[in-house]
Amino acid sequence: MRRLALRGLRTYLTRGAEQTRGHDVPDPNPAALAFLRTRRSRPAKTLGLPVPDEATLADLLTLAARSPDHGKLEPWRFVVLTKPALARIAGLVAARGAALGLPPDRIDKGASQFVTGNLAVAVVCSPKPHATIPPIEQHLSAGAVCLALLNAALASGWGANWLSGWPSHDPWVCTEGLGLGPGEFVAGIIHIGTETCAPPERPRPDVAALTTWMRA
Repeated sequence: MRRLALRGLRTYLTRGAEQTRGHDVPDPNPAALAFLRTRRSRPAKTLGLPVPDEATLADLLTLAARSPDHGKLEPWRFVVLTKPALARIAGLVAARGAALGLPPDRIDKGASQFVTGNLAVAVVCSPKPHATIPPIEQHLSAGAVCLALLNAALASGWGANWLSGWPSHDPWVCTEGLGLGPGEFVAGIIHIGTETCAPPERPRPDVAALTTWMRA
């Protein structure tokens, strides 16, 4: 039985290789591949006006929601932060930092994205209880939504950046500023606006050094 199983596996793999060499290879999407090869976040502090209107942003959020989601639990939600909301949260961050006794430079750094931002989306991870889908998979799904929103904005011609910072991990700021409930946390804050300058390319990972091939 074991020999038959191994023979069947070899036949399956051989046929797969033959199909790849033949006419059954996937049709690539050159435009999508070109975007992925060159995509580059824009520094949040350089993003200016205008920003996407509600209809445009709703479309970007729809694209972001097409992310891996085991069990279709939708363990995430969006909190859209307009300029007045960002200014309000900046005040909360300053007050919270002072109450915690943080150094002034750390308080300023934590508040800066809310002071200078014009539009941002907080991607909130909202895990759902499930018997077979652990929280970690739901957390990763929220991270996938962050990247999808970032790339959707960039592909649409906007500048965008994925930020976090100590305020996004502070329970009081998250509750009072963003309205998070029990068990929720901020997966990322995606700033979106008009690109005012293109940053230089930065060194990229050595993929070969980070890759392990298991051939047997």
